[in-house]
Amino acid sequence: MSLPRVPPATLAALLALYLIWGSTYFAIRIGVDSWPPLLMAGVRFLIAGGLLALFLLWRGQALPNWRQLGSSTLLGVLMPGMGNGLVTLAQKSVSSGVAALMVATVPLFTTLCARLFGQRTHPLEWGGLALGLVGIVLLNMGASLSLSPTGGILLLLACAGWALGSAWSKHLPQPDGLMASAMMMLTGGVALLAASAASGERLTSVPTLDGWLALGYLVVFGSLIAYSAYLYLLANVSPATATSYAYVNPVIAVLLGVLFLGEQVGKQELGAMVVIVSGVLLIGWKKGEPRPV
Repeated sequence: MSLPRVPPATLAALLALYLIWGSTYFAIRIGVDSWPPLLMAGVRFLIAGGLLALFLLWRGQALPNWRQLGSSTLLGVLMPGMGNGLVTLAQKSVSSGVAALMVATVPLFTTLCARLFGQRTHPLEWGGLALGLVGIVLLNMGASLSLSPTGGILLLLACAGWALGSAWSKHLPQPDGLMASAMMMLTGGVALLAASAASGERLTSVPTLDGWLALGYLVVFGSLIAYSAYLYLLANVSPATATSYAYVNPVIAVLLGVLFLGEQVGKQELGAMVVIVSGVLLIGWKKGEPRPV
């Protein structure tokens, strides 16, 4: 067995997801102190998707056809809508660290969903998934974090929606290149704003500077950069590898909590982080030549 040779673009995309999406939980937690959660998520994706679409149109890329737009709408509801929207809503009552820990179930859900569409799962991927989940359990047991029942349900639904969208995306006609990301964010943003209006959310005061900065970070880094990287990975690597960020994100989220929120991390938490990273490495460990996905 040997570690596969990873193309530079794939490595860059994985690093972007590991680092950026690990910090977005922290940014969301700051943002929801100033913004209604669904409204903030909707504005985030509408701005990001709109900016990217305008840039691509200026570069001469064509608009998607109706079939592609239908696929983008479906994925927009499942991924930015359910996936990110429900995580944002949950973080009104759940800490950023707990949210990241719960989202670590995404690779398992995604691998199971992928099997529904004929994707084979390598035995070592199952081992990596299991090892990563063990690390998440250890990290959760050692942390002084509480999870509200409502928050837990929202996070599980978010994981299920994101995983289904991730697995389904390989089998749907989508716009070419980054236009797929733009359309998915635009349609997801519209769905989130509709959900915000239907739920009666209101912006009762002008967001603070921290709230605006959090939104800006989520638009530029969490959406424009990281979403594009994620769609690239979905098209070029296995679902388990594409979603392996969920094992690293809790490490980043907990470290940010220690640095900026005063949370305590002991030896058990540090040991759990080692187990989590080991699970990520095992997912990418292949025997022989990489198999087609």
